[in-house]
Amino acid sequence: MSDKPAGHSHAHGSTNRARLGIAIGIVSLVLLVEIGGAYVSGSLALLADAGHMFSDLFGLIIALVASIIALRPASDRHTFGFQRTEVLAALINGVILIGVGVFVAIEGISRLITPETDNVQGGIMLVIASIGLVANICALLVLRGGDTKSFNMRGAYLEVLGDTVGSIAVIAAAIVILLTGFVAADAIASLAIAVMIIPRAVMLLRDVVGVLIQSAPKETDVQKIREHLLGTAGVVDVHDVHVWAITSGEPVFSAHVVVDSRIFAEGTTGVLLDQLSECLTQHFDVEHSTFQLEPAEHAGHEHEQHR
Repeated sequence: MSDKPAGHSHAHGSTNRARLGIAIGIVSLVLLVEIGGAYVSGSLALLADAGHMFSDLFGLIIALVASIIALRPASDRHTFGFQRTEVLAALINGVILIGVGVFVAIEGISRLITPETDNVQGGIMLVIASIGLVANICALLVLRGGDTKSFNMRGAYLEVLGDTVGSIAVIAAAIVILLTGFVAADAIASLAIAVMIIPRAVMLLRDVVGVLIQSAPKETDVQKIREHLLGTAGVVDVHDVHVWAITSGEPVFSAHVVVDSRIFAEGTTGVLLDQLSECLTQHFDVEHSTFQLEPAEHAGHEHEQHR
């Protein structure tokens, strides 16, 4: 278990929520400005960046809501609490990202095939994208001071970082249009943004599906965990091992542990359980673990598929 005082943890959580709230306010304002700017300038790149920003705004809101919902205690009906709400929201976010990316890619290709030479105004693009860049940098500075160990804060920081790169792409396209009149730069910039969006969405959905089908977290080495547990005095065998995650960064572990009969005879099963739990917490950052202790003579009765 963590040795941080509860007050310290709550203070960090409150600070992180405040930072997320400020970032959401900044991104919301810029999103409205970019949508208006895209309409006035005819820039697909600005519209693509606005779509990217909308998805990222949704991600920031998810992070804020998840941090609030996570405070709710577990109940008899919700025995693990409400942390998986973040996973379901991330699923929606990933689908939206895919939709935005595909739309932008199709529209960008269409504009490359049939350029709209009279409708893209580079000057408005440059002004709006520059405003977006400044605002995104401010949001990054706000989020940068947050708890770096928080999954939500790291995710939020990466969301805004992606918006910043998108703004730079639009600025580059606007400068090219102003200097050379090459309006296809707008479509090219929008395709570059789509290329940033789609792979990230695919990776997000892959991670979400992994949690929902209860796959072992990719950073978890099940065999290494088993070896650590086998190294505990009194442990004879470890089988029927299951590792999954409630949400990102919240792994759960369960296993049947065959122990020497003297552990039961001496009444030290409680000590052994503490040792096993501490092993997982200290070496693998697993806070939720369940062990079924079995005397060696009982192991032979276990079904073969559990081995």
